[in-house]
Amino acid sequence: MLVDTHCHIDFNAYDEDRAEVIARAAEAGVRRIINPAINIENTRAIIALAQQYAEVYATAGVHPNSTADFTPAMMSEVETLAKSPKVVAIGEIGLDYYWDKSPKPIQAEAFRAQLALAAQLELPVIIHNREASEDVVAILESWSQDLPDSLKERPGVLHSFSAPQEVADRALDAGFYIGFTGPITFKKADDLRRIAATIPLDRILVETDGPFLTPTPHRGKRNEPAYIPHIVERLAALKQVSVETMGQVTTANAERLFRLDTR
Repeated sequence: MLVDTHCHIDFNAYDEDRAEVIARAAEAGVRRIINPAINIENTRAIIALAQQYAEVYATAGVHPNSTADFTPAMMSEVETLAKSPKVVAIGEIGLDYYWDKSPKPIQAEAFRAQLALAAQLELPVIIHNREASEDVVAILESWSQDLPDSLKERPGVLHSFSAPQEVADRALDAGFYIGFTGPITFKKADDLRRIAATIPLDRILVETDGPFLTPTPHRGKRNEPAYIPHIVERLAALKQVSVETMGQVTTANAERLFRLDTR
């Protein structure tokens, strides 16, 4: 049984066939899907989906590209939503210096506020990092030094990893997991594969980031959780383990990080 640890199954791209997408995932062995939030309104929608579909789990949070109007007062609403039974993380949160949708100081303020909330609620975090590696890792290193015991071994995941080796090493040292998406299967992604080969088995997660980043051989199509096996297969080859072993390991990692078996 596999886990897609990051799929935006609430997005409009799935409106026409969401139930079928979830059914296809189950047929492919993907029985649990974590749907990350991007803003407060979206968090509400995801929680409703998680209540509708047993396979779907939710997160609560404000994506860096949604932080332009961020105020500390928003944290009380995020906190209330995060206490819903199927919310398993705070996220996706972080920094995005690629898109100019929110000033960097406001992104950082929102990031730190949500990290503080995650520590308070003892929930792991799902981290978005786009062209902001040094600032993201520095903030996470500081935050991870004073976590409650329940989070020390499972602070969160750097989702859809695409940064240099040093970033992976520092994140691992801080206790984080590393999530891999469709690009691990792309023909020209040798650098990413070299990094993936160095990640300990017990820190690897698999995710689609659907509807984006569709893996080979489905590039050009909408991504969906049923394609997770392609990512598992590529990682198994890199780590020189069986596909079955990689599936079991990544599922166990997801269960441990997000405490799925307690939800």
